[in-house]
Amino acid sequence: MTKTNSGNFFEDFRLGQVINHATPRTVTSGDVALYTALYGSRFAVNSSAEFARKIGLQSAPVDDLLAFHVVFGKTVPDVSLNAVANLGYAAGRFGAPVYPGDTLTTVSTVIGLKENSNKQTGVVYVRSSGTNQRGEMVVEYVRWVMVRKRDVNAVVAEEKVPDLPAAVAAADLIIPEGLGLGGYDDTLAGSPHRWGDYAVGEKIDHVDGMTIEEAEHMMATRLWQNTAKVHFNQYTEGQGRFGRRLIYGGHIISLARALSFNGLGNAFKLVAINGGRHANPTFAGDTIHAWSEVLEKIEVPGRSNLGALRLRLVATKNQPCAAFPFKAENGKDFDASVVLDLDYTVLMPR
Repeated sequence: MTKTNSGNFFEDFRLGQVINHATPRTVTSGDVALYTALYGSRFAVNSSAEFARKIGLQSAPVDDLLAFHVVFGKTVPDVSLNAVANLGYAAGRFGAPVYPGDTLTTVSTVIGLKENSNKQTGVVYVRSSGTNQRGEMVVEYVRWVMVRKRDVNAVVAEEKVPDLPAAVAAADLIIPEGLGLGGYDDTLAGSPHRWGDYAVGEKIDHVDGMTIEEAEHMMATRLWQNTAKVHFNQYTEGQGRFGRRLIYGGHIISLARALSFNGLGNAFKLVAINGGRHANPTFAGDTIHAWSEVLEKIEVPGRSNLGALRLRLVATKNQPCAAFPFKAENGKDFDASVVLDLDYTVLMPR
């Protein structure tokens, strides 16, 4: 009897199934340094313990997406080891800030299953929740992933496509305990533009580009303990559909978020991932650019010094964003240069 884990195939999942993922992960200052080295993020609240303390936090929290990657990585061996593609995200919320020394654990629940017409794959919907050592939620989200079947003749017992919200409601956004913005310093934060300076419909070209190196994306994949073959195994993927390894989609999210600092430097805290998808594959050697559109301005109840922006973050490969490419000529599909379309919500001082 084999003792190795070949991962779950589509027919192995059941509606309501709860998966307790292995290997809790203690976040360290080394993770923070590596995250900065990989993505170059410059948001002051994550860079300066003193800046963070002046706005009511105990110290500099780790980047919200670093916490997301750690939590996401735990799910891969059980959910997406045999995936063809990670298709999308919804209903994501960030909870308690994560600090170096916190230990994160992830649990997922299967909330949807839908077999594809080719009978070779199916889509699995899971709600994953990461908690710290005190049982506090640090990030939760729904994602759906296309997974291969082990046996094309296997019958799926029950199918369901979950009804997911278009966005996280304002009342459900979680504001970190103790957060106060009396000591927020625009100069140190690197931007004079606050919540009131942005308008719905405004588009911001983040100007800069960042080329993905082979070693960087491999380091990132291992850092998040992401075991998906499509990201790290050239022996198998070199014979596959693309002939090379795919870049982990979360790597693109973090690159685009880091690039967005140029234009959104005071968007200091993620509070929601409303939806998103990886529109086209990315490979080492591609250069990532990004632009944002302001979708909504949200009043934070009881907070005159704090607002929220719902943003669309679009990342492109090998295509500067001055013309904001988005749709293909048929008007339905994404332009081939678009690799990420992410709808998320951030906090910003007023």
